[in-house]
Amino acid sequence: MMRTDDYIAILETGIPPAGLDATYGSYADMFSTLLAGEGRAFRVFKTLAGELPPHDAQLKGVVITGSPAGVYEGDPWIIALMEWLRALDTQTPVVGICFGHQVMAQAWGGHVEKSPKGWGVGLHEYNVQAHDLWQTLAGKGAQTIACAVTHQDQVVKLPDNAIVLAGSEFTPHGAIYYTGRKGLSFQCHPEFCEDFASELLISRRGIRIDAALVDQAVETLKRPSHRHDLLGAISKFLTV
Repeated sequence: MMRTDDYIAILETGIPPAGLDATYGSYADMFSTLLAGEGRAFRVFKTLAGELPPHDAQLKGVVITGSPAGVYEGDPWIIALMEWLRALDTQTPVVGICFGHQVMAQAWGGHVEKSPKGWGVGLHEYNVQAHDLWQTLAGKGAQTIACAVTHQDQVVKLPDNAIVLAGSEFTPHGAIYYTGRKGLSFQCHPEFCEDFASELLISRRGIRIDAALVDQAVETLKRPSHRHDLLGAISKFLTV
């Protein structure tokens, strides 16, 4: 049970396109709703605007959201976030999603690039590689996990203290677990429901992403996903 002044920080590094937030809420809203639990408190930090939590005893966990930014772009807020991550107590649980997944890897010794494979969109399936670990995290075994994705950038080099939890031919480092500190990250978006993931892609159709690719991706999102298994694993990880 968390004390009344303890909290989990949600570092908001991006916002949904105009209009979608009115229907689905912000990325921080999604996480605070989906990860809500008895005695669990969240505080949102507008990291995109330079806000970061203090490194103090009340900080009991961190969730880093997705963002359209690239971790290699050198914006001051990105540099500050990576420095903050390097200075964070190694026993503080950190969860990263998409951009969060990438910035954790970049900050802790890995490398991220814009992939020559192009956009990864729709429902992607990752092969579980660390089966015992996934069993522990999710409370169930699985050979594959399927979840919505939307990204161009990828982690191409792992930090020394990281192992691949799950991945695919398209995204070899799709899920990462850190052994030298408490870190867990996913390239996919378990916080996205099917409708939001579809509308997000449609908003980029023919603008940022090829129309035909978007149409194919939206069809894949109608298939069952394992997003709630991932959210359960994240919630358990933050509790521990």
